[in-house]
Amino acid sequence: MTKLIFDCDPGVDDAIALFMAFAAPQDLEILAITTVAGNVSADLTARNAAVIRQIADREDVPIYAGAQVPLIRPPIDAGAFHGESGLGPLPIFTPAKGLEPGHAANVIVDLVMAHPPGEVTVAVTGPFTNLALAMRLQPAIVERLGPVVVMGGARREGGNITASAEYNIWADPHAAEVVFSSGAQCVVMGLDVTHQVRSDPARTAAIGAIKTPAAQASLTLLEFSNALERDIVGGVGAPIHDPCVIAYLLQPDLFTLRPCELRVETASPLTVGHTAVEFRLTNPAAARILWATHADADGVFALLGRLLAP
Repeated sequence: MTKLIFDCDPGVDDAIALFMAFAAPQDLEILAITTVAGNVSADLTARNAAVIRQIADREDVPIYAGAQVPLIRPPIDAGAFHGESGLGPLPIFTPAKGLEPGHAANVIVDLVMAHPPGEVTVAVTGPFTNLALAMRLQPAIVERLGPVVVMGGARREGGNITASAEYNIWADPHAAEVVFSSGAQCVVMGLDVTHQVRSDPARTAAIGAIKTPAAQASLTLLEFSNALERDIVGGVGAPIHDPCVIAYLLQPDLFTLRPCELRVETASPLTVGHTAVEFRLTNPAAARILWATHADADGVFALLGRLLAP
């Protein structure tokens, strides 16, 4: 069983990823959900995580709020893509259970240091601020971390927030550079692979046919994203970015990975947040970063359906 810290900024696709993680207690022991400002402000991402937790009936999992702003750059949210609340048209309520005391970065440090080396996996589906802060607070966690599986970046696909930058990296490029240059073992789900996993009408209908609270909430979120995809770019079926991270943790054979070197542009006003991914390595076996190049989209949606089913 994987011991997991899930760092996120819910967010429509983070919410679906949370439903997946909550639905797999036999495979994922969620030590904590940690939240960060990103898709919407920090207070809303923390509340949204608690809303999703209650719908999933997993109040046993603690939630800790984290960074309210990026390390250096001014905060810029993605509310235009996630709705004012961050969860599109999903009905919002005051969760019955609130947050735990303590800052997410401190919690990450404490949990990693309390477990044997390599035992704690961290999933990151928002800006990397909390994990970067944790690495700065206690550099020793880098050697103790298990895999860090993240959604962020782009190579072949270009950007989704600027011409060359993906949102999670662009929102806090300095934090992403801290994480990727730390020496931690990272598995990266960038746009190159998440754009292959799209909620086309047949896949969306299959989720809608599952009559559980989590599945019906996921249907609402998928339909909202699909409408945006159609209206903004004219596409059919929005990519589900963040669920790819949880799908990889549960079924890694759904993805093809390549070893690489990865650096983040932090200075250029034109290309800030760009991820420079280099596959031409002298010693690929020694690479600490693996870049996802291919996904079995049908397999990801089949997994999602199984997890959301009664």
